[in-house]
Amino acid sequence: MTPEALADLVRTTVARLLADRRLDASALPEQVTVERPRNPEHGDYATNVALQLAKKAGVQPREFATWLAEALLSQPAIAKADVAGPGFLNLTIASEAQGAIVRAALETGYGTGTELSGKRINLEFVSANPTGPIHLGGARWAAVGSALGEVLRARGAEVVREYYFNDAGAQIDRFVRSLIAAAKGEPAPEDGYAGTYVSDIAAEVLRREPGALSDPETVRRVGVGLMFEEIKSSLHDFRTDFDVYFHEDSLHQSGRVDEAIAKLKANGSLYEKDGAWWLRSTDFGDDKDRVVIKSDGDPAYIAGDIAYLVDKRGRGFDLCIYMLGADHHGYIARLKAAAAALGDDPDSVEVLIGQMVNLVSDGQPVRMSKRAGTVITMEDLVDAVGVDAARYAMIRSSVDSSLDIDLDLLRKHDSENPVYYVQYAHARISGVLRHAADLGVTQGDDLSLLVHEREGDLIRTIGEFPRVVATAAELREPHRVARYLEELAGSFHRFYDRRNGVRVLPQGDEETTPLHRARLTLCAATRHVFGAGLGLLGVTAPERM
Repeated sequence: MTPEALADLVRTTVARLLADRRLDASALPEQVTVERPRNPEHGDYATNVALQLAKKAGVQPREFATWLAEALLSQPAIAKADVAGPGFLNLTIASEAQGAIVRAALETGYGTGTELSGKRINLEFVSANPTGPIHLGGARWAAVGSALGEVLRARGAEVVREYYFNDAGAQIDRFVRSLIAAAKGEPAPEDGYAGTYVSDIAAEVLRREPGALSDPETVRRVGVGLMFEEIKSSLHDFRTDFDVYFHEDSLHQSGRVDEAIAKLKANGSLYEKDGAWWLRSTDFGDDKDRVVIKSDGDPAYIAGDIAYLVDKRGRGFDLCIYMLGADHHGYIARLKAAAAALGDDPDSVEVLIGQMVNLVSDGQPVRMSKRAGTVITMEDLVDAVGVDAARYAMIRSSVDSSLDIDLDLLRKHDSENPVYYVQYAHARISGVLRHAADLGVTQGDDLSLLVHEREGDLIRTIGEFPRVVATAAELREPHRVARYLEELAGSFHRFYDRRNGVRVLPQGDEETTPLHRARLTLCAATRHVFGAGLGLLGVTAPERM
């Protein structure tokens, strides 16, 4: 019995008790929570539902918990029900019901759900300026964003992963001037970009267009195109691909920026002051009004953002998620205010802010890139530890906090390295299954035999996977999946520790028993969950290590 099924059973039983005892039916909580207690001696799961509803139902919590325990004990799935403290209820699940978790985990789609079905989500992430390689902050969003997209899809959402290509504005002008200087063999402009990548791209521009230096627009077109193709290629190698690459310049060239500004002028959300046009964003929760059209007549950066939001909503997205860097915190109120000013629902906009990433080696910060010169790039990290370790390290911590990545730790092949710890568990199970095949041992169906403490712990950990994925989707926190996989790895390694008396396969001339087969089925289910979880994170599940 999965935690979700148990919660449904408890809620149904509570509803029946309220009706049978003529208590206020509105006391029934919309959701009943069942959680694994910290102390396994307290049972498999615990619920505080009696404490939740007692006051409204007009009954003492312990009294209601006692009624609930008696009612639940009549269910075949419940082996034990004990009232604790002021009204908590500790539940122990029957072994056959626990076997249902193992069977469910073996099915295709375990961990998926339908609560987001019908919801169209535009997920925009990375969107780095095409003026240089992806830096560590962009790498963090590449890993987290692609994992979040998979988590949202797993729970039923239609997700479009989008990259906003910033090919308009002053940063492109500086990049082009830097390319021209490099092509001429001159130092980079004071406000330009340096690094060997600039010289490499400049050389390629001249190889393709020998006369490019006489036409800055050719340098812009070819150079920016080369940089962007390199960015897309490095992201692909990092297992991060996008469904849509949206060009900022298209908003200006098509007139959609002008259309959005005209709409805001018409509804009174813009006002003129000091020769500029300002958005009344403070009317919608922003800390200050924002300049949309500068006094020289050029659109400010937010003008493109407004038009881009209009475009996204026009494409039928119910929710537009923006994943931005730490220096974009002001965009939360700004974009929501823009949506409200357009007459749209501000809750259709969601902004996630990611904090900085630092590399550490030998206890010291790593600051210089081999190629970019000034910042550490995604490619530097991948060269140092590989794609799997780089992605996992980026994903396993909440983006709300800054992240220090220890390169020495990620190079270790032991349990201190979290990605190795998880992948080794999958490889270890794969080895068990290969050995079983060599011995001719097949999986068994009598899962009621799995009554050992370590078996129960592993089964209940497997049962948490759907809820973990659902919570990760709801809170936009894919790091919960990584942390769960580490917990699952710990449960498996403890289960497989021969010192506890659990042996999966027969030894020597020992006869194969139904218990061996049941344990082999449990191993297969565990491996399936590891594969599904690592797949959500874009990390491989190796068969051998």
